[in-house]
Amino acid sequence: MDEMEIFASSMLGPKVVLRKTLNVKGSGKNVMVGRVSRIQGGNVTESVTCHQEVFPVMLYFCHYIPMVRVYNVEILTLQRIKINQAVDVCHIDTSSWSRSHPAFLELGSAPGEIEVCHWIFQNDISWTADAN
Repeated sequence: MDEMEIFASSMLGPKVVLRKTLNVKGSGKNVMVGRVSRIQGGNVTESVTCHQEVFPVMLYFCHYIPMVRVYNVEILTLQRIKINQAVDVCHIDTSSWSRSHPAFLELGSAPGEIEVCHWIFQNDISWTADAN
């Protein structure tokens, strides 16, 4: 974890915050979105995301992402009971992405035409600069 924080700090500045989805509750089920908290006030910012990989042992692949919006999102059951706290990242500039990216194929769009948002899986980590 220390090496990830050092990398994130080298990209985002000396004070960074680790953000992650808490658990798998709600995955593959019909859920509701509860309270949404905008990180950095919802302004366009930057982040470092680290994805868990098996190679042949468990490790994290981290990369810098410019021009994103990051959100903390409550995940609720259909009965409005909170079951998870998730992280969502929206990529603002997709102009350099491949035309065959699954997001464009699924949404019928093309690079640079739309923002693409996705959840950070429970085993992945997103780092943002500390706004304080």
